[in-house]
Amino acid sequence: MTPIISIQNLTKRFQGTDSGSVLALDNINLDIQKGEFISLIGPSGCGKSTLLRVIADLIQPSSGTVTVNDKTAAQSRKDRDYGMVFQNATLYDWRSILKNVQLPLEIMNYPKPERDRRAREMLKLVELSEFEDKYPWQLSGGMQQRVSIARALSFEPQILLMDEPFGALDEMTRERMNNELLRIWKTIDGMTVIFVTHSIAEAVYLSTKVVVLSPRPGRLSEIIDIPLPQPRSSETREMEDFFHLSTRVRNALRFGVET
Repeated sequence: MTPIISIQNLTKRFQGTDSGSVLALDNINLDIQKGEFISLIGPSGCGKSTLLRVIADLIQPSSGTVTVNDKTAAQSRKDRDYGMVFQNATLYDWRSILKNVQLPLEIMNYPKPERDRRAREMLKLVELSEFEDKYPWQLSGGMQQRVSIARALSFEPQILLMDEPFGALDEMTRERMNNELLRIWKTIDGMTVIFVTHSIAEAVYLSTKVVVLSPRPGRLSEIIDIPLPQPRSSETREMEDFFHLSTRVRNALRFGVET
């Protein structure tokens, strides 16, 4: 199968304020298939978010290539092949929830009836239809992140890029959001998700594969398949296989050997 995302020999070096530089990512090679749910995990500063931003064409690599849908990352961004969700919901307080979700569609010059239809469809998907006339400050943190997911999906991207979107939430809300995200992912046929997290349990629970990065400079330590059955639930977290897989990810973080 042709991967939906192919990363070849990717290196990213940031130039420092003096004559020095920082090597953030070193020789990353990774293929991601359509419909996979990939979590990127590693120590703080290992380049997880940098890798996500290179895929999104928000940061340029120092060397190597990124291909998305058989196109350059830059062309894929122009073609709106992906939506992106950040750690903070980044909603506009002066716009209603409906109008926040419509924002990408306004920028893309969709007709108003189509903006309304798509925005309401996405709010229904994230189960917030009754809040369309509310404002962000009237919603909880978890609800705001559901709005940001709805906004990222409003123009029907094939790929969803997520940079620690639940990191600021309390544990119970985070678990509920994990379940919501899995439900949305399974609802949209063929959607690929790349998800940055610091949480081993979250990575194992959500993913079809976990990609473990080494301490800076970020290198691939291990790619771990997660064959836990779908759909997943609170019982999944109590399964023996869940604990074994979590231990394997933990050991890869501590002792991982570059692949």
